[in-house]
Amino acid sequence: MRKISLRFLILLPGTQPVVIAHGGFSGILPSSSPFAYRTAPPVSLPDLIVSCNLQLTKDAVGLCLPDIKLDNSTAIKFTDPKGEKTYKVNGEDVKGWFVLDYTADEVREKAPLIQGVMSRQNVFDASFPAVRVDELTDGDPPEVWKNMQGIPRLWMNIQNVMFYNQHNLSAEMYIEEKLKSGRINYISSPEVGFLKAIGQKLNNSMTKLVFVLPETNAVEPTTNETYGSLLKNLTGIKSFASGIMVPKRFIYSINQKTMYLEPPTTLVTDAHKEGLEVYASGFANDVFTSHNYTYEPTAEYQKFIDNSQFAVDGFLTDFPPTASEAIACFALNNATKPVNGTPWIITHNGASGVYPGSTDLAYQQAVDDGADIIDCTVQMSKDGVAFCLQSPDLMGKTTAMTKFMSRVSRTPEIQQDQGIFSFDLTWTDIQSLKPELVSPFGKNNGLFRNPEAKNKGKFVTLDGFLEFAKAKEVSGILININNAAYLASKKGLGLVDAVTKALSNATFDKQSKQLVMIQSDDSSVLSKFANISAYQKVLNLPEVISDAPKEAVEEIKKYASAVVTRKHSLITNRGGFNENFTQVLQELHSANISVYVSVFRNEFVSLAYDYYADPILEIATYTRGLGVNGFLTEFPATASKYFRSPCADPNSNLPFQIALSAPGDLLREINPQQQPKSDPAAPALKVADIVDPPLPPVAAASQSDSPTGSPAPGPKSNSMTRNVANIGHFLAAIILFCFLSTGH
Repeated sequence: MRKISLRFLILLPGTQPVVIAHGGFSGILPSSSPFAYRTAPPVSLPDLIVSCNLQLTKDAVGLCLPDIKLDNSTAIKFTDPKGEKTYKVNGEDVKGWFVLDYTADEVREKAPLIQGVMSRQNVFDASFPAVRVDELTDGDPPEVWKNMQGIPRLWMNIQNVMFYNQHNLSAEMYIEEKLKSGRINYISSPEVGFLKAIGQKLNNSMTKLVFVLPETNAVEPTTNETYGSLLKNLTGIKSFASGIMVPKRFIYSINQKTMYLEPPTTLVTDAHKEGLEVYASGFANDVFTSHNYTYEPTAEYQKFIDNSQFAVDGFLTDFPPTASEAIACFALNNATKPVNGTPWIITHNGASGVYPGSTDLAYQQAVDDGADIIDCTVQMSKDGVAFCLQSPDLMGKTTAMTKFMSRVSRTPEIQQDQGIFSFDLTWTDIQSLKPELVSPFGKNNGLFRNPEAKNKGKFVTLDGFLEFAKAKEVSGILININNAAYLASKKGLGLVDAVTKALSNATFDKQSKQLVMIQSDDSSVLSKFANISAYQKVLNLPEVISDAPKEAVEEIKKYASAVVTRKHSLITNRGGFNENFTQVLQELHSANISVYVSVFRNEFVSLAYDYYADPILEIATYTRGLGVNGFLTEFPATASKYFRSPCADPNSNLPFQIALSAPGDLLREINPQQQPKSDPAAPALKVADIVDPPLPPVAAASQSDSPTGSPAPGPKSNSMTRNVANIGHFLAAIILFCFLSTGH
């Protein structure tokens, strides 16, 4: 088996970064629960370390619990509402339910574990008791690791030693006894006195001692010095510890105004010069950190190990699979070509997670990031210029509200809400606007995208897009055509004709080394390109479906050789958890229809819980797991990074492979009383969902805006409401306009 080669990382000699599972797999499950400890090893590096925060009970039994208080990690306040007390901890009054007020049996009976992070799923709450330390150390194998192939190493973290001493409980004596098991590999503590005392009793033990520095301004109880002051004396720390553990911000701080990274400190380099190992803490996939990482969590880990200056010696993380992935799959991987046979990486408005969608910068970024197919959803201006933009509604994607509020209208054939539409403005009008980078998760979740690029880039005409694609020699292009019937009958704009002419002028209609995909949700549009064999016709299925019966599949084949479908058409979802594979992919593949899936994003709120807030795991599931032919993404760099890694090759002989979670695996672990409710089943695809009326002729200019023009066909029964306008922005703009008009 090939060993992970990290010889170029600037670590202490003979070491490579380690992954420390913070209370087990605590990003998904209650911290320090038996399930969290058992779940972490199979999905992580073989040399995984699991951490246990030692807490002592009234009867001097050691438990693994996040804190000396039970409030935030157990259900104790509900089972013992009168048990709250106040104690002095390191000189401060602290109120809560304390572990030392209960026996071990009482804690395990009255205080079932819960998820301590409020933003995380609580469906596993109150399902598991606290783990006794001896369940991790005693026996061969210890209780928690029974019937498992590998036993992870153990990291014991000991806090509040002086507090326990004041209550006649000795953490030092407890750890000294447990060291006899030979299973404790690391001991860490924020207390100098404890580390010095336990160090004298280790003798020739291989157990490492690590000094934890939680905050620079906090006071260390033994020396009464601040941790910031102690950190300046690394030589002194080396006298009683072999390493330090620090919050990641001690190494890379983040500008709190811009949320971009500051240059790194010299802490790691300075510590390594003293022979100290450096472990970084505070890693979690489901917390926004810096815009530098574009919501891709392995990028953050790489920043700490894959640079020319330093590499930390390990990570304390709530999501050990992702840290393992960063080390095994991506660290020092400079491959420029993807693994053979990988699916198409198709952009969704270019790299629209990084720059405003469908702009020159978004397309250039997509090419730089390794996209195979770049896309253009074609819109039309009033004077007939075809250009690329996700929606004909300019509100939200551009600064149209600041200049053209008088053009607000309602067009129910396009969308239910009001908008400012491209077909009501000239190309000169549109060019006077700025594009706008808008996150689909900004308003409700505060997860904004790359604010430095909010209004950067230029709008791109269809001709300009085709010229760019040829010059960059991308593998192919996807031309998406929507609303052709409405534009022809009501606006006198021939969208299909404009696309046909542009492609012909750029000679894409001839056999070319670049693939041309023509996509539409309108079968009559695809029919217009039926005689051009150089193009792959792609039917967009905008609604989630549960099944693709044979008669519907045969109907698709009359118009297209590929489809774009929603993610949940292939994997059903219940309450945020993957539930089952459908047969849709097999039904389409059996008819030789290629399947592309839309749309993939990095933000953790867009992912099923089964993907551990890791967008790469979602990509691996749909590609390596399901076998789709391609997928549409707003972050092509994330997909390209995966496909260029050895972990994308199922035949690679690696000590770690990205473990794919089968649908239903997590759901089955949830107690019946806490199971999420099922949504109504999606309908099966019907022939009527596929077949559209013929396109109407392009109306004469004098007729196009009159009510007597040819009526556009109504939407199909399952048509998705497209690009709903943000009416809140619209109302805010009206208020601003009225405010300014009053002379303020």
